[in-house]
Amino acid sequence: MSPTVYQVFTRLFGNDRKGLVPFGTKQQNGCGTMQDFTAKALENIRSLGCTHIWYTGIIAHATRTDHSALGLPIDNPDVVKGEAGSPYAIRDYYDVDPDIAHDPSRRVHEFELLVERTHKAGLKVIIDFVPNHVSRQYRSLAKPSDVRDLGEDDDKSCAFSPQNNFYYLPGQSLCLDDIVPCSTYTEAPARATGNDCFSPRPGRCDWYETVKLNYGVDVVGGRTGHFSPTPATWHKMLHILLHWAAKGIDGFRVDMAEMVPVEFWEWALPQVKERFPGIIFIAEVYNPALYRDYIRRGHFDYLYDKVGLYDTLLAVTRGQSAQSITGCWQAVDDIRGQMLNFLENHDEQRLASNFLLGSGEAAVPALLVSSLMPSPFMLYFGQELGERGMDAEGFSGQDGRTSIFDYWSVPTIRRWRNGGRFDGKLLSSGEAALRELYCRILALRQQEPCCGDGFYDLMYVNPHLHRQYAFVRHSGGKFALIVSNFSASDEDISLSLPRHFFEHTGIRERARRRLTDALSGRKLSLGITSAQPLRISLPALSGVVLLSD
Repeated sequence: MSPTVYQVFTRLFGNDRKGLVPFGTKQQNGCGTMQDFTAKALENIRSLGCTHIWYTGIIAHATRTDHSALGLPIDNPDVVKGEAGSPYAIRDYYDVDPDIAHDPSRRVHEFELLVERTHKAGLKVIIDFVPNHVSRQYRSLAKPSDVRDLGEDDDKSCAFSPQNNFYYLPGQSLCLDDIVPCSTYTEAPARATGNDCFSPRPGRCDWYETVKLNYGVDVVGGRTGHFSPTPATWHKMLHILLHWAAKGIDGFRVDMAEMVPVEFWEWALPQVKERFPGIIFIAEVYNPALYRDYIRRGHFDYLYDKVGLYDTLLAVTRGQSAQSITGCWQAVDDIRGQMLNFLENHDEQRLASNFLLGSGEAAVPALLVSSLMPSPFMLYFGQELGERGMDAEGFSGQDGRTSIFDYWSVPTIRRWRNGGRFDGKLLSSGEAALRELYCRILALRQQEPCCGDGFYDLMYVNPHLHRQYAFVRHSGGKFALIVSNFSASDEDISLSLPRHFFEHTGIRERARRRLTDALSGRKLSLGITSAQPLRISLPALSGVVLLSD
């Protein structure tokens, strides 16, 4: 079964607070917790057709919130983005973030209960692993007593050593004056910033709140690798992976995996998978030239399909020919079952924002293609409700994204939750209808036998189609004919089925065949033959999924 992943930003999901203050503190704006993922909440997520839930922001990260009562150090605010802080600026790899716990002193136990509840609901658990960088003030208080902390044994007089955990700029101090005038944060010698910035003066657009980890690659010295003896960072990161895998999780989404050498993954992932069979790894990789290395050498199960299908579908919604979609699957045909399709995640702007499509309904044609291709699929919480992401939360500003830096609540999720009742009473009719449509479409991925491995692209024999994309999923002589209509008007199209289609799929030609549109429930009788094109009526900014009898 191909995974359907529901990504949820953990601290935002259960926050029902209204009247929020931009740049507000946790006390002012509130914060959701792991306990908000009740059995009822998880059942509602599973009912969407999801198989996995990716809890974003589990591991402890830098924040401006004072948790000193728990014995935790206070982070310097100059190296924290937003009041809540970025979940990708890890402060302690061995700890659960205290913000998301109902009782912060029992935060690890609450996470273990969350894993147990999620499994009981029939869902699998994915969490982030952030291997490339950590917060500037990283210090693990939760690590086992026999584990040496990152940087603890580094030779700081060396710019690069394979056995150092960080990269250093000897004789230079970090200067944040271009970002935070009169900063009180000091770092000497300066360390390289997370996005490969080897300057003591990172800019506002750099990942200035993080430092890059050293996996034995001399980044400045020609990117040469020094992997024997095994770099110290490799051993420490493998230990962290095994630590979390032992909590019973089912997978990791690996942040910026391509910034870590494939040699590390080639060494580490087989060891994790041997100890924990069935665990999956999803890599954030944006360079197509690296795809096959990270799958075949690096042992990743799935990779983001961002620069291919995601970018192309957005371009098609803006007027580019739908014929361009064909090239996306052709470019990854040998690994298409390992390319994770999506239309939203925490990095991207919301589809319904003013910056993209303006409504969730306008994304339905792209949804049909992205979710019904023979690939795993991921959606971001609130996407199924048409969340617009147009709040100006604070650090992130009004950018069409749901902030990962601020304490906030998500309007559509708040209405859907309705205080934990999940009864739909606060949803608008449009929000409820969109969620029901997502349920119908995603159910096909898991329940419709003909949406198996079989795939046939019909665009090469229908070159006249530019605002529609047509393909077939098939198995055992049955099929689903999917036609997406990217046009803002209803369209009647002519669709040819070549003889090769019938020869290749084993589907029999028939003068008349009963079909049911899975989206509308409408019954049709059409000639499924190479002798005469089909005539199909398509609703605006939508499509049909015609299931054979």
